[in-house]
Amino acid sequence: MESHLSPMNMKKLILFLSLIHLLPIQAQKIDFSVTEEYSPYVFGFNLEHTRSAVNGGLSAQMLKNRKFAGKPQANLGLSAHWFPIGEKVFYIKEDGSAYTKHISLPNMHRRNEMSAQVLENLVDGQTVGVGQHELGLTKGKIYELRMVTRVNKPIQLKVELTNRLNSQIYASHILSLVPSQDWVISKILLTPSADDAEADIRYTFVEQAELTIGALSMMPQDNFHGMRRDVVENLKRIGPRLIRWPGGNFAGEYRWKDGLMPVDQRAPLQAYTEIETQPHSDGYDYHEINTDDFIALCREVGAEPMITINLAWESPEESAQWVEYCNGSIDTEYGKLRAEQGHPDPYNVHFWSLGNEMGYGHMEGPSGPEGYTDFALRHAEAMLKVTPNLELFASGPYPNDDWAHKSAAKMADHVKYISLHSYFLPRGGYHYTTPEETRKTYENIVASAMNTKDYALKMRKSLNETGKELHISYDEWNQWYAWYRPSCVSEGIFTARMMHFFLNYTNEMDMPVVCYFQPIGEGAIIIDHLGSRLTANGQVFSLMKAHQDGKLCKVTENDDLSTTATLKDGVLTITLINDKYDEERTFNFPIKATLQDAVLYSSDDIRPYSYFDESPLQVKCDKKNVSTVLPPHSVALIRLNMNKKRK
Repeated sequence: MESHLSPMNMKKLILFLSLIHLLPIQAQKIDFSVTEEYSPYVFGFNLEHTRSAVNGGLSAQMLKNRKFAGKPQANLGLSAHWFPIGEKVFYIKEDGSAYTKHISLPNMHRRNEMSAQVLENLVDGQTVGVGQHELGLTKGKIYELRMVTRVNKPIQLKVELTNRLNSQIYASHILSLVPSQDWVISKILLTPSADDAEADIRYTFVEQAELTIGALSMMPQDNFHGMRRDVVENLKRIGPRLIRWPGGNFAGEYRWKDGLMPVDQRAPLQAYTEIETQPHSDGYDYHEINTDDFIALCREVGAEPMITINLAWESPEESAQWVEYCNGSIDTEYGKLRAEQGHPDPYNVHFWSLGNEMGYGHMEGPSGPEGYTDFALRHAEAMLKVTPNLELFASGPYPNDDWAHKSAAKMADHVKYISLHSYFLPRGGYHYTTPEETRKTYENIVASAMNTKDYALKMRKSLNETGKELHISYDEWNQWYAWYRPSCVSEGIFTARMMHFFLNYTNEMDMPVVCYFQPIGEGAIIIDHLGSRLTANGQVFSLMKAHQDGKLCKVTENDDLSTTATLKDGVLTITLINDKYDEERTFNFPIKATLQDAVLYSSDDIRPYSYFDESPLQVKCDKKNVSTVLPPHSVALIRLNMNKKRK
């Protein structure tokens, strides 16, 4: 384009553009005289049985493939993840009389979910058996083991915890097993004499006999309902107010009635999408957590439960029975069953999702809005007969005008919440090997958070056009494929911007439910077999929970969502984000108050494996102003006591 500026004016323009970044930032104003309530469920999280969120994550179970699902190893007959002991031993998988089983859903066909492991010692006096590597043992810690077995002759089954070379025994126990028509359940406690991050467990015998194993189990004795204590404590740190379970995609695999059986007897659940949702456990979930365990977890961490039904394979009657199990009195059939499980008081679960992401090819069930609506309404009506005041959530490929009119609007008398999911991929992908690539990747990750506003606005417009009162449940959000990457400060800044958006726009968008996907094992809490810790995302959530139970304040000059403020009991809580890559940012607020505390989360590194460093934040409070300076890519928290204003 041809320029019409004179040479002198062109020089002035260039000078102005070069100095503009030095101009003072316009002070933001926080109006704490007028505040508004907001939904606590903006602080929601998913607990989906996918990847390593439960198996290898939240679950305290230490053994892999402990119920012997799937096909055996080639030319060996031994289940995956187990190694053979002995030379003349015959291994075979037995499917006809497995210990594990299903209670319901006979039409839901999956493969190799139920089998037992058979070991035949072909030579009397030979030591044979099975073992597993890579157990993390702690000296003096008590481990609880269970064995479900059958034998054709009396044997002495030795259970040992050893080092990798079997040259050192940390703990052992011998079980005397005799033939029986029924499965025999044996329980023992073992306490290792040393620490070993790569220990073995070995089950062996020497008699010429046949041993059939239905299930094996090992976990720390101090587990919480079969869950790891350290992971539960880290979940508390990020402050969930609502947890959505068991999926997500996994909701289409889950068989809730199987959870009424003992945990060792519940058959593994093969994923419809196989290794996409269960890549680290050979395509199977081992049903370690049932409804009772989930409710116990919610109560422990202070979260409201939200349950997603298996819409494709459960009948409306079975969904209604699940509601009755959770909410019915002991005078009802399933309420009585809950009481017999040790829980006489109703759980009062009010939030229920009618399937997950229906209308997409990766989910079984009806793919169009009309078919889904027919399915969902039958389930909704049956469930509401049990508990009339349920809050129900509809699924579908939203935002989508067609689904809004043909599904959401049609169900509006029964279903008020419509699920919205989004995963953001920064333009150009993730590249960190040069300074230029690192900066570009960081800026694209941060910018992707701002796409949320347009996405939610499109959804809001679509629902408004139906003329029905419908709420948005933004119950899955994250960076795409975050579950397969190491976390970093770049994604922590993304998470901070997302939380600021949800807090500032929850009321304007009528978006009272928001759930991050997902904290355990693939986002906010990183787990290995020795411990767990918060990622940069988790650190941000732990900081943002300071806003919980406060009232939102209006913030002006906040189009970049750098600031969120809430007021509670005379204390003004402010969180700040400086998302600049290499520039400091000054924040000024015309407020008279005294400083209660302030903390800064910052880092010199924003690449994979980076974390925020926590340090005191320097805040200046004078008679008319509160100000502070944030370094690049940082997040901060300031608490001001408004009842003790500075004189």
